[in-house]
Amino acid sequence: MAIHAAALSFGCVSLNYQASGPSRRLMGPSVLRQCKVKAPVFSLPSPASFPRFRLQGKALESNDGTLEKEESLVVCFGEMLIDFVPTTSGLSLAEAPAFKKAPGGAPANVAVGIARLGGSSAFIGKVGEDEFGYMLADILKENNVNNEGMRFDPGARTALAFVTLRKDGEREFMFYRNPSADMLLQVAELDLDLIKKAKVFHYGSISLITEPCKSAHIAAAKAAKDAGVILSYDPNLRLPLWPSAESAREGILSIWDIADIIKISEDEIRFLTQGEDPYDDSVVRKLYHPNLKLLLVTEGPDGCRYYTKEFNGRVNGLRVDCIDTTGAGDAFVAGILSQIAADISLLQNENRLRDALRFANACGALTVTERGAIPALPTREAVLNALLKSVA
Repeated sequence: MAIHAAALSFGCVSLNYQASGPSRRLMGPSVLRQCKVKAPVFSLPSPASFPRFRLQGKALESNDGTLEKEESLVVCFGEMLIDFVPTTSGLSLAEAPAFKKAPGGAPANVAVGIARLGGSSAFIGKVGEDEFGYMLADILKENNVNNEGMRFDPGARTALAFVTLRKDGEREFMFYRNPSADMLLQVAELDLDLIKKAKVFHYGSISLITEPCKSAHIAAAKAAKDAGVILSYDPNLRLPLWPSAESAREGILSIWDIADIIKISEDEIRFLTQGEDPYDDSVVRKLYHPNLKLLLVTEGPDGCRYYTKEFNGRVNGLRVDCIDTTGAGDAFVAGILSQIAADISLLQNENRLRDALRFANACGALTVTERGAIPALPTREAVLNALLKSVA
């Protein structure tokens, strides 16, 4: 069926630039559509009621010599890049007087977010064998993210993205991939032992766009699934990066049914269902496959909805002063995965799941109060303090 792209509201990408050559453009950071966040209406449990984070898990050798899983390790797979953000807000890319470099890429943001919250995380992906690539590897290490799964390509550069928020609230992106190193990760370069040790394996859809990274993505997910690892999927649709709307829809849905946890936005629901109402529970349930454990729908400042086989509901967001929405969605994912990895049983208990989602919503809200993604990702203490203040 044809995809009614005109019905979509992907207003965040207004500058469609592509470097010469057969490359595709790289995703930009996660974007929330608004800045005002509704105040929560709930009774907040004490901090002790939130799942406790395990700071570092260890791979133990079992009796048969194989490695057992790390207790709460989340392995994030995909792209990491350099974002160039204007030093002056409210200007177009062309008008910006100067830019400041910052680490970016949704899977990497999630990995750092989990570590910042006290969880255990690792990143698998490819960067260029260049100054930017080594800088990104160091940033992961400095943030207590295992970077042993990173690979460096001597023949391709680390991806670059110029991003800004204009006065009208729309984002502009300009990507440089010709091709970039992240597109060139090969199956043979995967750290399968690291993947198999994980409790959760998290990924997006950008790594499905081109080969050889597409094959590497599929092989990594299969290895994780075969090892009993929980698969977490955030499609993070960036339509201009795909050859066409149809290829984007097919690509995103091609791995839909293997995921245990899926996080999507309202716009992504509208896209995948070809224009249906994303606020209609019956529409959302169409995307719920038989083996899915949890489907999350983020609503930016309004919080999120959750769906399992047994129950569904909504958790409101927090009231914050918004400065920069970059990375808020990734912070939300980091928040919920850090708690699921620590205790998977919360998926069977609606009250505990709601607590975890309040925590995740707060992670996203705090991230928009500072500039940049990784610099703004909150600590566990900051999140709990914000939750307590919100009901004080």
